[in-house]
Amino acid sequence: MAVAGNTPTASFLTKIGKMQSAGCRLCRIAQEARVESTDSLAAETHGHVNSTGCEGMATTVTAAHHFIWRHLYDSMHAAQKPKSMLKFVTLDKQSNMSTLWRREEFLSICSKEELAEKAQDIEVTIPVKKSQEARYNLNPGSFFKKRFLGRRPDGVAINEDMQMIYILELKWSTDRDEGFLGVKEAEANEQHISIIGALKDAAPKWDFEQIDFVVSDRGSVVESDFYTNLKSLMYKKAKKTSSSPIMQHRYAKRTIR
Repeated sequence: MAVAGNTPTASFLTKIGKMQSAGCRLCRIAQEARVESTDSLAAETHGHVNSTGCEGMATTVTAAHHFIWRHLYDSMHAAQKPKSMLKFVTLDKQSNMSTLWRREEFLSICSKEELAEKAQDIEVTIPVKKSQEARYNLNPGSFFKKRFLGRRPDGVAINEDMQMIYILELKWSTDRDEGFLGVKEAEANEQHISIIGALKDAAPKWDFEQIDFVVSDRGSVVESDFYTNLKSLMYKKAKKTSSSPIMQHRYAKRTIR
């Protein structure tokens, strides 16, 4: 039903007169368990229950995101040519900026302290989320540097020979709305704006690029965008490689599962 576009969410059922409230039932259960008010529940839409914004689905959605990304990341690594100078540095698990900057190849670019200092000027312009307010109030002076060092890209690749670092991100979206690709790419770029900005300021001799892979929750992939991303990261010649269609097919297949 979800693939066909008909999902029995509270929002849909309310619209056809089968329910009285469009509020998310899963969020209601979670909030009632915490003895919190349920007066301002988010609408239970297809997009909501497939996002980390749904309290009842957040863990499942996050696990699905990691599963899809891990497959794509491992596939790109396996498809590398023998003479490739590109190094995928977070193959075993995601690493935050603090952990990455313990590695020799990153410390040779700039120090962690210098990077965090450059990032602070950007971080202070990014609003403090409600979930972060307690940490901010505890120590406002150090909050922004710590928030930056705790930022965790989905993946990172480095080409030391070309002095190039790629920040990689996977975004999962509904494809029901026209322009979903651009919306999610903008969201991903905003998410890592302090990482890219701080890197450029701290290491002007290096180049930095963010590459965003966007897949829909119904398994569709924008083919042109997918191949463009692969070319930017791995294949400089403007043509498909034999492994690219296979990678795209498996990527979409795991999403729909």
